[in-house]
Order: sequence, then structure tokens, then C-alpha cells
Amino acid sequence: MGGCITSQRERSPQPVRRVVSESQSANNFSANSESREVTNGSRYEGAVAIGKNQSLKKERLRWRSQVAMTEGQLKQKREIFWETAPAYEGKKEVWDALRAAAQAAETNDWALAQAIIDGVGVSIPSGTLLDCYDELGTRYQIPPYCLSSPLNLISDADLGKDENKSTPVKTGKDVAIKLRFSDSDKDVKFPVNTEESIASLKKRVHQSVRNVDPLDQRWFFGGKLLQDRSRLSEFKIRPGYVIQIIVKAPKPASSPLS
Repeated sequence: MGGCITSQRERSPQPVRRVVSESQSANNFSANSESREVTNGSRYEGAVAIGKNQSLKKERLRWRSQVAMTEGQLKQKREIFWETAPAYEGKKEVWDALRAAAQAAETNDWALAQAIIDGVGVSIPSGTLLDCYDELGTRYQIPPYCLSSPLNLISDADLGKDENKSTPVKTGKDVAIKLRFSDSDKDVKFPVNTEESIASLKKRVHQSVRNVDPLDQRWFFGGKLLQDRSRLSEFKIRPGYVIQIIVKAPKPASSPLS
């Protein structure tokens, strides 16, 4: 009898699954204090999205900050992220494009946002800008606070109303301090009351000293950043003491994307 010949079936190749390590993320914000929640009710946990590229979903990201923030704090937080993100990983031109796309999406200009990310070859498997990949597979993560405002955002107008409603005004001391601006070598004498809030003082500086928006002023004393709701009396500031004011430099005009 002839020998029995067995044939091996050709095994169909297993699909290759693209896995991106968490360590690739230059901006892993899973440890941030914000709770992330998208409009369809699912929760974003910082997991890597795997799949083919999708079009940008035309829906706002809805999320709530564990600690309520003001419009000024949100603006400052965004500036810090966009200025430091390219220093970690990825191409600066891609980060700049993602920033422009995020700003366009926040104003509901979805067509422009899609055109921007397509122009730099960025794919978004999740359909949102939370997780993005360039043509080389480098991962770019954008935190929720750069894509939309939190549901519990405190407007600066409401903050001012709260200050005006503040009950009995504490009688502080009237003293004269010196203001030292980051873009000037001359100190400016400035009369204050020790029970004034930093937010109120910023407004007075804008109105009577220099035309610098309160949101573009950062006050420091003894190397410590003075928060808007703080009062001078908390820092034991005496007559003649110098407060440093860091003035945010205006951004140079950028050419429109071609």
C-alpha cells in the first residue's frame, strides 16, 4: 500500500494589531484632575485607540473639572500645554497644526479643523483630537481642557460680581507699594489697601497704570505666584515692598495656513 500523504493547510495570516505603548505618549494626562466624558456618554480613560482613521466627529467634548477654574486659569493652562508639548515628543509643525485644529473645532468650524489635520497627515482613530497619530505613528495626546471649556467653568464676569457682593468690607491699611513690570526697568509706585484682592488690583493697574489686560498679568511676591482671589494682607506686604508683574508678550502675527 502506498504511504499516506498528509497535507498541511495553509494558515491564514493573523491580522496585525497596531499597539502603541503608553510610554510613547509625550503628554499622558491620565493623571490630571479632570474627569473626561464625551457627548455619547462613554468615558475616556487614556487608553490607546486602535483602528482605522476616522473623520473628526462634529460634537463638543463635555467634561467637568474636579476643581472649578476661571476663564483666566483655563487660558493660562492651555498656553502652558501648547508651549511645552513640542519639547517632549513629536514634530513641532504637527503640534502647531493640532493647536489650530483644536481652536477651529471649538468655534464649530469642523471643516477647517478637518482640513488642517488632513494637511499634515494626522489620523484620529477615535474621531476626536484626544488621540492623534502622525504618518510615522507618533502619538499626540491633547488634554480635554485644550478642546473645550469645562461644564463648571467660572466666568470672569461672575467672579467680578462675587467680589462686588462681598460682605462687610474688611478695613485694611492703605499703603504704597512698588510694581516692577517684566518689560520695564522702572518701578511704579502704586497705592493699595491690604484687603484688596489681586484680581481687583489687576483691574486697577489696567485702568490707571498700564493698558495690560488683567488676564495677561501674573503677580509674584517673594517668588510666589499671587492668585486672583488672594488678598495682600495674606502675604504681609509692607509699604515700599516690590511686587513683580510678568506681562505676557503679544503673539506675533502668523501667516494663514496655505
